[in-house]
Amino acid sequence: MLTLCGLLPRSDWLGPNLTRLPAASAARSEVAITIDDGPDPLVTPALLDLLDRRRAKATFFCIGARAAQHAELCREIVRRGHEIGNHSQHHRHFFSFMGPARMRRELQQAQDTPGRDHRPCARVLPRAGGPAQPAARPGAAGLGLRLASWTRRGFDTRTADPHVLLGRLARNLATGDVLLLHDGNCTRTADGQPIVLPVLEQLLDLFEARGLRPVTLSQAHA
Repeated sequence: MLTLCGLLPRSDWLGPNLTRLPAASAARSEVAITIDDGPDPLVTPALLDLLDRRRAKATFFCIGARAAQHAELCREIVRRGHEIGNHSQHHRHFFSFMGPARMRRELQQAQDTPGRDHRPCARVLPRAGGPAQPAARPGAAGLGLRLASWTRRGFDTRTADPHVLLGRLARNLATGDVLLLHDGNCTRTADGQPIVLPVLEQLLDLFEARGLRPVTLSQAHA
C-alpha cells in the first residue's frame, strides 16, 4: 500500500494531501501557482519581476541547500509577498528510501535554513519514484507542516515546447486548482529561455481572461 501511494504522490489514502484549494478559496475564484526546486539566481528573479508586473502571488517550494546558498533571494521572495514551502534539504533521488528518521532530518534542516521566513507546507516528491510523499507525512506533521501536491502539472523539467506545456496546464483549468511549475531544473526553449517564463506569462493571461486570482497556499486557507 505504501509503495502504491508513493507512485501516486497526489494520493490522500494515508492522510491529508493538498491537491486542490479549499472550497471557500475556489468560491473566491482563486488558484495557486507553486514553483519547485529553486531558488535559481538565473531564473527566480525574472519570475519575481513577472509576478510583480501581473500582481500575482505564488508559493515557492525551495530546496534547503539552494536556499542556504541564496538566502537573500529567499528573503526577496518573501519581501515581494510570496511564500516559501519546504522541498527538503537536498531533494535526493533516493529520498524515498531514507526511512522516516532521515526524512524528518531532511525536512528539519530545510526548515532551519536562513532566509526561509514563511514555511507552511512541505512537498516531497522524489525524482525517481517511491513512497516519499506519504512516508514523509509523520515528519512533516511533527514540524507543523501540511503536505501539498498539485491539481495539474506540465512537466516543465522534461518538456521544451511551451505550447505543449501550456496545453497540459490549461486543460480543464478551474477555480481551486494548484499548478506545479519549476524555477530550478526547468527546461529551456529553442532560443535558450527558461521555459517557465513564457508559459507563466501565458498562464497569467488565461487567469485574467477567466477571472482567476493566483494566491499563495496560505492565502487560500485564510
